[in-house]
Amino acid sequence: MRNENILENNDHFQYTIDPYHANGNDILILGIGNYLMGDEGVGVKFIQELDQSRFPGKLSFIDGGTGGFTLIPYIESHPHVIIVDATMDGKEEGSISLIKPKFSDDFPVSLSGHNFGLKDMMDILTFMDKMPEINLFTITIARMDPMHIGLSPKVEAAIPEVTEMIIRKVEEIRKCESQMF
Repeated sequence: MRNENILENNDHFQYTIDPYHANGNDILILGIGNYLMGDEGVGVKFIQELDQSRFPGKLSFIDGGTGGFTLIPYIESHPHVIIVDATMDGKEEGSISLIKPKFSDDFPVSLSGHNFGLKDMMDILTFMDKMPEINLFTITIARMDPMHIGLSPKVEAAIPEVTEMIIRKVEEIRKCESQMF
C-alpha cells in the first residue's frame, strides 16, 4: 500500500556555480588561519597586508580566517586557487613550502586553530567533482599562542617573500593559460 503523503522526487539536483563567488575572476588568493593564535594566523595577516595593486587583474582576494566549509563556494568557483596557511612541519620557522595537492591526503595535517580543516574542504570538493587547481603556500611556524595577536619575527619576515612567490605563480598560471588558446 502506498502512502499518499510521501512525495517522491526522482529529479537530480543540478548544481551550477554562482558567479557571485568568483565575480568573473579566475584565480582566488586565499589566506586562512586564526589570527587569535599568533603565528597560526599568518595566512590572514598575509591577505590583510597585501598590496593588491601589485597583482594583475581578474583575481579574487579573501581573508578566509577559519571560515571552513563556508569557503567552499569561493574555492569551487575559481579554476585556480592559491592558499597561504601556517604549518607545523618541523622545518625552520618562517620556511615557505609550495604544495600542489591533488587529493585531500596531499594536504598537511590541519592545525588546531581551524574549526574545519583544508582536508575536510578538499574531501567535499573532490566528492562534488569541483576540485580546482590548488597551489598551497605554507609558512612554517614553531607554535600557536592562544589569545595572542601578532606574528613572530621570522614568520612576519616570510610574508614579503611569499608575496613575491605568489606574484610569480600568478604570472606562470596566466602564461600557461595563454599558451592553451
